[in-house]
Amino acid sequence: MRAVVVTAPENTPAGADFPEPEPIPGHDPMTLVGAGVHQLVRSLAAGLHYGSGQRYPLVPGVDAVARTSDGRLVYTALPTAPWGTMAERIVTPFGIELPAGADPFAVAAGVNPGLSGWLPLTARHDELGKLGTVLVLGATGLAGSMAVQAALALGAARVLAAGGRGDALEALRARDTETVEIPRADRDVTCDALTAALDGDCPSLVLDYVWGRTAEAAFAALGRHGLGEDSADIAYVQIGTLGGGEAAVPAALLRSRRMNITGSGAGSVPVQRLLTEIPRVMTAITEGTLQAPCTAYPISRAGEAWAHSGPTRAVIVPD
Repeated sequence: MRAVVVTAPENTPAGADFPEPEPIPGHDPMTLVGAGVHQLVRSLAAGLHYGSGQRYPLVPGVDAVARTSDGRLVYTALPTAPWGTMAERIVTPFGIELPAGADPFAVAAGVNPGLSGWLPLTARHDELGKLGTVLVLGATGLAGSMAVQAALALGAARVLAAGGRGDALEALRARDTETVEIPRADRDVTCDALTAALDGDCPSLVLDYVWGRTAEAAFAALGRHGLGEDSADIAYVQIGTLGGGEAAVPAALLRSRRMNITGSGAGSVPVQRLLTEIPRVMTAITEGTLQAPCTAYPISRAGEAWAHSGPTRAVIVPD
């Protein structure tokens, strides 16, 4: 079959022939409709993610929209390595039928980045019964912008979107979102910008798609002085590492405020919760509550899909 194939961590993926996937009892092969080229997919293929294997060649792809043998369109994921979802035929342990009227390419592009914010947002909402102020660091990427949209849809009292691309921030402002432009490389300037934007308000939830020096700037902006009673209750969720894989956490911050720092990613969320929330995210994409613009590339143009950047998500489709 034809598939996107990665022959070594340092090599650019290309369309090539690859063996048919091994069968899973009780699950017929499905045909590819579209598979998103997510940041997770790139990192796994390059051997840079904690979930990366050592077996090459491989077919990349963690999720897809596929067509079943009886003609239904389903969202699917969890292929068995070295087979991923960027192949003409896919074998996985489950398929969730798309909502009526869903754009399959938008679903392929949007479920993975959409879940990244949706999961911690709904968990925090369930914990508190509401969402207070939500700060999104890295709001100008697709995942971050979808997190902003999800926070608004889930009734956050205030959403502050922080990012480095002015045009993308302008688009978020058009959604009645407060925005702050932050220079990722300058910790002090970022701290000052976040401090001014928060203006004394303490977020109940921070979604961090950047980490690195941006996280350190956020920690500084969230710090406090004095020993009086503090009503802050901050859930800080680390999601992406576009700014680097390391960040120093000040001990004083953890002692002076009630703050819980956790991560959200592959392996940290129970599969059953994913299966529960995926239909909700697909419905939100179908209804336009979450927008996931995409650009389609056939398998034969996998290298171009890998190099794709900008406001849309690359989606691999059959030749």
